[in-house]
Amino acid sequence: MSGPFSDVSKTIFDDKTVLTESYQPEEILERDEEIEEYRYALQDVLFGSEPDNVFLYGKAGLGKTAVTKYMTDSLVEEANKREEADDVHVQEINCNGKSLFSIVRSLVNNLLPSNASPFPKRGLGTADAFEELYRQLDRIGGSHLMVFDEIDHLDDADTLLYELPRARSNGHITKSRIGVIGISNNYTFRKRLSSKVKDTLMETEISFTPYDANELMTILQHRADQAFVDGACDRSAIAKAAALSAQDRGNARQAIDLLRAGAEVAQKEDEETVIDNHVEAARTLVQRGRLQTRIREQTDHSQYILETIAKLDEKGETPSRSKQIHKEYERVADAYASTPRMCLARADFGTLS
Repeated sequence: MSGPFSDVSKTIFDDKTVLTESYQPEEILERDEEIEEYRYALQDVLFGSEPDNVFLYGKAGLGKTAVTKYMTDSLVEEANKREEADDVHVQEINCNGKSLFSIVRSLVNNLLPSNASPFPKRGLGTADAFEELYRQLDRIGGSHLMVFDEIDHLDDADTLLYELPRARSNGHITKSRIGVIGISNNYTFRKRLSSKVKDTLMETEISFTPYDANELMTILQHRADQAFVDGACDRSAIAKAAALSAQDRGNARQAIDLLRAGAEVAQKEDEETVIDNHVEAARTLVQRGRLQTRIREQTDHSQYILETIAKLDEKGETPSRSKQIHKEYERVADAYASTPRMCLARADFGTLS
């Protein structure tokens, strides 16, 4: 007796991982100018000097993290080939949801010998963590590139960005060098920094602009050649995913997600070729899924408000006065055996737009 997976074969996907967010391409496309700026900023590492500090700005899905990974990997590889170059060490930290102490502690723990105890979570302060960080940097020596992704999410970025670039000039380290790479989705992040930090950084700024449809076509075609069985992806599907994403945010990640989702639609329909109609259908599913996720993320009372507005709209009673909305909201809350709030907080409305 055959099992439920006995007839599964590669009809569309050859290597689906190529279309996932975690995939790191060996070649970076459509970012030649940004790569050239990056190369110039980091090249002094190969001659025993400190690199420029680098800050990358741009919305999500524009290649900032992928380009950074490509450049730092390439720099490490080149440094290993040159006898005169210092060893290059790279640390990558995502700052979202982290405190300054936890970030410095992570940097320390990444440098400690394998047989050493981790830096303690409690009992010591941020100054102690910085002191240990400098001790470990000089123990190892060489050049250290510290990549801080989503650095705009760090409340105390001033301290981090003042301490690290000045560590050598302040005498905290003598046998090692530090280069800071910051990645931010927020173009106004630099305005938050104090004047002394701005003067200390003297960073190279690289802006990542949205991709246009032709650039997205190039990226998607390259991925499709690796991801799909020969002949399984029609050019119309690639063109549709590129066009839809270019019209929206010029986001490569979104375009790749759409192409993958379109292929999954085709696969479920037992089709052997992905076409533009599958991508269009996938867009509807992706949008619906995102909306459902947004709704699930709301508080209970935020969800009651959404249902309230939907019920009023269904009855043709929108727009409505606040008293009418509150009466309907009370009925909805009662139906869920929940006590209605007398006054709804701003938080109940703020994330629904």
